[in-house]
Amino acid sequence: MDNGRGENKVKELSFAFALRVVKLCRFLEQEQREYVLSKQLLKSGTAIGALVREAEHAESRADFIHKMTIALKEANETLYWIELLYHAQLLDQKGFDSINPDIVELLKLLTAIVKASKKKRLDTC
Repeated sequence: MDNGRGENKVKELSFAFALRVVKLCRFLEQEQREYVLSKQLLKSGTAIGALVREAEHAESRADFIHKMTIALKEANETLYWIELLYHAQLLDQKGFDSINPDIVELLKLLTAIVKASKKKRLDTC
């Protein structure tokens, strides 16, 4: 269901982001001894890419939109955990400044894909 406007980019970015989240969570557990919030971050941060991959083989445009919308929600949740870790001083300024732009970019890209897909679906009705 790739419309040529970002699904491949979001696939690459979401995978790279998931890898960063895995490494960040490993750091949080080993260095900060933080287990609960890091697990929340791990779940939502890796779910984004998994949902994008699921959307690649969506059964319909509606299924594609549904999966990408859930990916968008997971990205928003991930931003919440990153901000919480930062404000709880479990993630320093350098770490926050490093990962925050990536999740913001994913949010923007997913939002654009969902909006464009919904518009395309309405235009074909």
